[in-house]
Amino acid sequence: MDQPLPITRPRLAVVLLNLGGPDAPESVRPFLVNLFSDPAILRVPRLVRPLLGRLIAWRRTKAAKANYAIIGGGSPLRELTEAQGQALQSALADDAMEAGCFVAMRYWHPMSEETARAVLDWAPDRVLLLPLYPQFSSTTTGSSIVAWREAASKVGLSVPTQVLCCYHSDERFAAGVAAAVTKSYAEARASLPDDVKLRVLFSAHGLPESIVKAGDPYQWQIEQTVAAAVAQLEIEGLDHVVCYQSRVTPQKWIGPSTEDELKRAGAEKVAVLVCPIAFVSEHSETLVELDVEYREVAEHAGVPGYFRVPAQNSDPAFIGALAALVRGAEASERALCSFAGPRQCPKKFGDCPHAKGKVETRVPAAQPA
Repeated sequence: MDQPLPITRPRLAVVLLNLGGPDAPESVRPFLVNLFSDPAILRVPRLVRPLLGRLIAWRRTKAAKANYAIIGGGSPLRELTEAQGQALQSALADDAMEAGCFVAMRYWHPMSEETARAVLDWAPDRVLLLPLYPQFSSTTTGSSIVAWREAASKVGLSVPTQVLCCYHSDERFAAGVAAAVTKSYAEARASLPDDVKLRVLFSAHGLPESIVKAGDPYQWQIEQTVAAAVAQLEIEGLDHVVCYQSRVTPQKWIGPSTEDELKRAGAEKVAVLVCPIAFVSEHSETLVELDVEYREVAEHAGVPGYFRVPAQNSDPAFIGALAALVRGAEASERALCSFAGPRQCPKKFGDCPHAKGKVETRVPAAQPA
């Protein structure tokens, strides 16, 4: 009597896309070279970019090493992202599919080609690209998608692939942000005199204004994230503002800047609670720029209290939101989808990935035997 064939579950490889960071002092310069060699970051003619990118990296290496020395010589981003992947893989465990989570960094290891080979060895039926950038920008998610497609082609990974482009105002994600802000707000409020006001600064990484004017939806999506989170906060008369940090070039960047908002708070004698609204993991921009540099700015400006909301890292609310986003994307037939399915950005944003070409229907995956 023939034995029945075992039932196999479809395999889904979830690739978490992130920036990456140098893991040691000697990694800082090559990391910066990779960063400033990216055409999505350094928007100059192709023939000029390699030399100019290396020059910028050389000029920034000393200061960058000093910043990383404050947090032990390297970035914790790889370990934190891998922990997020492990937590997400556990959250996705069920009888319907077998999910494997992989990490692909853009500018330092593990980079896309290395991860694409690991995914190929795992032999998935489908791949889902999941950015750890809640808001889409051509400089972050867009660049990472291009790098992944090139790497997948190079290693011969050819399976149906979906892209989740953004989840800027996803209800579960916003609820997690709101919960973290609520907790930190209560702690800050309890440590301040009753007559000192408290303002929330939702601080995001900035972009050159020219990139936004060219059609990048990032700033609009940041504003949507803040609106979604504030809508779930039950804080009467909340004083809050959206601001931008991490300016690295002399050209005009979107504003207001976080530094300017700290100086304004100092002039008005208002305490601040800073929430890193575009970062979902602790790294140099939170642990050094927010916790050290901007704290000093606040003290010098006379801000009567400086507090910060932690990044999500592997907070269960954030991991639960990611798991729901993965399942929602899997239920969709779109090769490219937002957290709500179709395009969410207004038409004026031509760099929205949905505007770049026809959104194809995903090829159905193989069914269990």
